Amino acid sequence: MSDSESRTHDELLIELYRSTLPEIYGYLLRRVGGHRADAEELTQETYMAYVAAVRNGEEIAHPAGWLQTVARNKLVDHLRRKGRASNYLQRSDPADPVIHPSRTEAESILHRLPASQRTAMILRYLDDLPVAQVAALMGRSLHSTESLLGRARRTLAASLEDELR
Repeated sequence: MSDSESRTHDELLIELYRSTLPEIYGYLLRRVGGHRADAEELTQETYMAYVAAVRNGEEIAHPAGWLQTVARNKLVDHLRRKGRASNYLQRSDPADPVIHPSRTEAESILHRLPASQRTAMILRYLDDLPVAQVAALMGRSLHSTESLLGRARRTLAASLEDELR
């Protein structure tokens, strides 16, 4: 890689960092209960994973969405180490009669989906992001993201129905 290519990569990384840091750090800070040291460490790990992936030649089509996914994975690992991962998936109202899957069950269910549907479902339902933000992170239009989420829900429903038969 030449110096000009390196500078271009560095400049792109700085631009990506500046544009995504508030969202990535804010997301992690909320999820770790306001513990700044934990959020800062997870944020650093997230961006270092991006740098490593780029250096290894990985093609990352939607860096902001990629960073959000890595941040979520780093968070889950962190919560698992601290023994709080089960609370991550089971956040709804305790009076809600819906049965909430364990982390392992949820991962198994979501892995039945194609990658784009899985990413959209995780960002929308596990990370509680609005559809517009999911669309922006995935580099899609709002309408196509709504359609993608609808297909994902139908695919999951059909898969679960087959399993119950």
